[in-house]
Amino acid sequence: MKKALLLVVLGASLFAETPPAKPQPIPFSHKTHSRYVKRCVFCHQVQASDGSMSLPPETKCMQCHQAIAVKRPAIQKLARYFQEKKSIPWVPVYELPDYVYFSHQTHARKSIGCESCHGPVAEREMIALEKPISMVACMDCHRSSGAPLKCNTCHSANP
Repeated sequence: MKKALLLVVLGASLFAETPPAKPQPIPFSHKTHSRYVKRCVFCHQVQASDGSMSLPPETKCMQCHQAIAVKRPAIQKLARYFQEKKSIPWVPVYELPDYVYFSHQTHARKSIGCESCHGPVAEREMIALEKPISMVACMDCHRSSGAPLKCNTCHSANP
């Protein structure tokens, strides 16, 4: 298996190749679901307390999957999580260190689309870390869009 190579070129951080997708407890295709759901926020909700995005609760998935594809093993597994009132143990793809503050809400208010950081999710069967979320990558984006570059913009729980 190839390992992802992170290049730092003249202050820009780029992946030489996309790291492989992490195995998930239930297969999920954003490509398939994006044919029916056009907005990320239909499933992923902004948390008012910290501006993070939630993964959809099993109740959201079951709104459709009580009737759609119910015989598929993955949907049966989803239904078991739902019936047992257990959260699906999704494996995070994009993780920021605890000392970094990032608000999806702030970025959405500035009309920065999800694909700016997450890539063309609606085209993907499996989600992998497509774009770097390093300090260099974030600062490059801030610099090009005229956003603040002060340390406490991202390194404070109260920006």
